Amino acid sequence: MVRIGTSGWQYRDWRPARGADDTGYLYPGDLPQRRWLEHYAERFATVEVNNAFYRLPERATFEQWRERTPPDFCVAVKMSRYLTHIKRLRDPREPVARFFERATGLGDKLGPVLLQLPPNLRADLGALGETLSLIPAGVRVAVEPRHDTWFTDDCRRLLEKHGAALCWADRGSRAITPLWDTADFVYLRLHEGRARPWPRYGRRALASWAERLTGVREAFVYFNNDPGGAAVIDAGVLAARAEGRGLSVTRVPRLKVRPC
Repeated sequence: MVRIGTSGWQYRDWRPARGADDTGYLYPGDLPQRRWLEHYAERFATVEVNNAFYRLPERATFEQWRERTPPDFCVAVKMSRYLTHIKRLRDPREPVARFFERATGLGDKLGPVLLQLPPNLRADLGALGETLSLIPAGVRVAVEPRHDTWFTDDCRRLLEKHGAALCWADRGSRAITPLWDTADFVYLRLHEGRARPWPRYGRRALASWAERLTGVREAFVYFNNDPGGAAVIDAGVLAARAEGRGLSVTRVPRLKVRPC
């Protein structure tokens, strides 16, 4: 199963000006912002919540997201930067406990938790191992290192030990991480393509990713190239390419590309 979504749902340029043509937009121009999540969740089966990285929502907010979305909806959540960027994985017990006290308000809709590490954080396998040991049983976790010192056999073995996925990342229509298979799922983030208009992905690049996902047990794929609605359009293209290879894909809108 390939679960395809976007990194967030609150982007104003995903909606046309009121009264304008809705072609190529996820949200109709007359849809109030307070209803965007429901509209999104009817068209996608998963989302990655990025704002938890900047400011961790209260538990009540996670509970509201659970109540406002369909039974099959899945929410991946990015770990608070307090742990990854301020504490830099040191003394993780309290930040991890606080995060899960709130995020578990999603109940069974809580998907993978993403640990995105700072680009200047060199490998510290002891700190990462301690952090991963604190993740509650049954919760999937993906790690997105951004310093080359992490890409070693020792790190790979540590991720495998904890059943954590190495986040596959793409920038500029190319993989910028090793494509390790360290867990029972794959977690892929597509940050920026090379097609026009920026930051769209080209069909060939997305076909290549569909090929790489062939044979994967389960994949969570999130487009983080949100300007201009690129993420939503590219999600539909990837879904079509994956289905063309015989893969099962969760619901994804297939938007018509609007004139530039």
